[in-house]
Amino acid sequence: MQDQSERFDLPDAELRCLLQFDGERYLTAKTLAYRLNVAKSRVTKLVAALVRRGFLVSLPDPADSRVKLLSLTSEGGRLLNDISKFRFKMHLIVLEQFSPEQRGELLNSLSLLSRHMKTAKDVVE
Repeated sequence: MQDQSERFDLPDAELRCLLQFDGERYLTAKTLAYRLNVAKSRVTKLVAALVRRGFLVSLPDPADSRVKLLSLTSEGGRLLNDISKFRFKMHLIVLEQFSPEQRGELLNSLSLLSRHMKTAKDVVE
C-alpha cells in the first residue's frame, strides 16, 4: 500500500477509501466507516480531502435528504482505474513467478485458508 500511496500521490487512508468505490456507483459515509473500520468522523475528513482533490462528489440522496451519497467524479474514476490496473499488473507479476503447478497449489491453499477463517468466525460468534 505504501508503494501505491507514493506512486499515486495519495495518503494511505485516502487510497483505501478510494478503493472502496471499485464497482460502486454510490456509497454513504456510514458504509465507508464500516468498510474501513474507522469512525464516521474520520471518514468525513477523508471524504473532504478527496472532494477537495476532485476525486469524489457529495450528492443529496433523493430518497432521504439527511443522507449524502458519495460518488466518484470522472477524474476519480480515471484514478481508480489507473490504481486497479497497477494492482492487477503487480499481482500478475507476482503470480507469474510461480510455476503453473505452484500457482494452483497457492490458490487452493488461499481458498482453504479463507474457508477455515470463515468457519472460525462462525464458531466464535
